[in-house]
Amino acid sequence: MKPVYNIISPTSEEIPILISVPHCGTAFPSELKDQFKPKLANLVDDTDLFVDRLYDFAPAMGVTMITANYSRWVVDLNRDPQSKPLYTDGRVITALCTTTTFLGEPVYKDERKEVEAQEVQRRVKEYYEPYHNAIGEQLYRLKKKFGKVLLWDCHSIRQFVPAIIKEKFPDLILGNADGASASDEMISTALNSLNNSDYSFSHNYPFKGGYITRHYGRPNENVHALQLEMSKVNYMDDTEQNYHPARAEKMRLLLANTFAKLTQLLNS
Repeated sequence: MKPVYNIISPTSEEIPILISVPHCGTAFPSELKDQFKPKLANLVDDTDLFVDRLYDFAPAMGVTMITANYSRWVVDLNRDPQSKPLYTDGRVITALCTTTTFLGEPVYKDERKEVEAQEVQRRVKEYYEPYHNAIGEQLYRLKKKFGKVLLWDCHSIRQFVPAIIKEKFPDLILGNADGASASDEMISTALNSLNNSDYSFSHNYPFKGGYITRHYGRPNENVHALQLEMSKVNYMDDTEQNYHPARAEKMRLLLANTFAKLTQLLNS
């Protein structure tokens, strides 16, 4: 059985940034894998595919990373554990233990409409809590060592998901719970770096940050959290299925520059 998560330690002098990649996992635990439709499970369209690879430059900058191994269809690590909705604007929001894709396709062979509450709680205990406990432990450690810490939560999405918004997504979307999850200085530093690029950019729309950003961001305690959502074509090919090294390298340079500026602020 795979571990729920991986911790990738810095390979140079450590800095107070923790990267979380909760949706890069593609594995299914043995007790569940035969319940899902193989064709959909193998496509992994709802996975933030290769985002862990996109950010694998970060440990050389001193950043600690935590990445998930299991599919978000097992349990969504960026949803409220009590299934409280993150948005109330009518968009499709997949559940903590979803039964459909973002396009509404049933993911289980039996096309169930919901996962039983007892099974949801089992998955929370087995797969959700360990990931979040690891985030908490790393944030505590880094805060104790440096006095402040930034959690950067990484996501990607197809250019078009009509169930969320009708138009094409911007290239980059920075979320910070409408300013509640990070200090003004942290937000403005990230904004200035990301917005001063060739990519289309949006701030807190259509994503304000998921549960991870909203739950862990406590800027009054010097624990800051930012979410970056990006269109997959920024680092993948036009099919949104394959890693595109040239596109990815351009994005990696922007991300590295952004982390350098955030590190300077954290060290000030």
